[in-house]
Amino acid sequence: MSILINKDTKVITQGITGKTGQFHTKMCIEYANGKNCFVAGVNPKKAGESFEGVPIYGTVAEAKAETGATVSVIYVPPPFAAAAIDEAVDAGVDLVICITEGIPVRDMIRTKQRMEGKKTLLLGPNCPGLITPDEIKIGIMPGHIHKKGRIGVVSRSGTLTYEAAGQLAEFGLGQSTVVGIGGDPVSGLKHVDVLRMFNDDPDTDAVIMVGEIGGDAEETCARWIKDNMKKPVVGFIAGVTAPPGKRMGHAGAIISGGKGTAQEKLAVMEACGIKVTKNPSEMGRLLKSVL
Repeated sequence: MSILINKDTKVITQGITGKTGQFHTKMCIEYANGKNCFVAGVNPKKAGESFEGVPIYGTVAEAKAETGATVSVIYVPPPFAAAAIDEAVDAGVDLVICITEGIPVRDMIRTKQRMEGKKTLLLGPNCPGLITPDEIKIGIMPGHIHKKGRIGVVSRSGTLTYEAAGQLAEFGLGQSTVVGIGGDPVSGLKHVDVLRMFNDDPDTDAVIMVGEIGGDAEETCARWIKDNMKKPVVGFIAGVTAPPGKRMGHAGAIISGGKGTAQEKLAVMEACGIKVTKNPSEMGRLLKSVL
């Protein structure tokens, strides 16, 4: 079992004809069951054409109606990406994964407001996507470093998402699902949303949670873990202390008024029973030690 996606998931690629969309769609098609999972692309100007055997439609609604797809992944350029999310939400897909980086915050605020009350879940923007090893990957992560198993991974940092998966594999520990939630200030699924899913997944035994400086999402999740989580969680916070108001890494990694530092987050996580490390190279070893 897994969370959010599996080998039977049907996927639409919005922006399939752009350079980035073509490259990563091809990589996803070639991974595991991708050839059967990626069933449609969308480009209003190239409807009726195809890419790597994937038919291209004019709209997400048409693609969904023709293929039964329930997930859409977006590689649309930043000025148009929020509108692409809106289109997928209006079409009623279950999950939208937005890889695009640099979407204007004002656009995302409007899109998030439009999503209120809708069934669609949003992953990202500015995220690497997610993967259920040996079944399906949707996004830009390298598939070969992942191994099927029973450890969940959720991370705001793209590169540390890969690092966690690679370390687990070195210790012979595979992953149930690896989820990169992205670090933009206005985004979809948070750590706590993904931890809820892992908590309910009978095939996930433990979780690595990677956060970043800025905001309070990690602290909120830590308190939820303390009260609700039935499985061990290992944590790491990316980033170092920066002067107030300075940006580090993702757009969401902003320390304000002394809040949101790595030290503060780690302290709250430890107080909530999460095993934490200050060394990113020790995530896999620490997870193995708590099993």
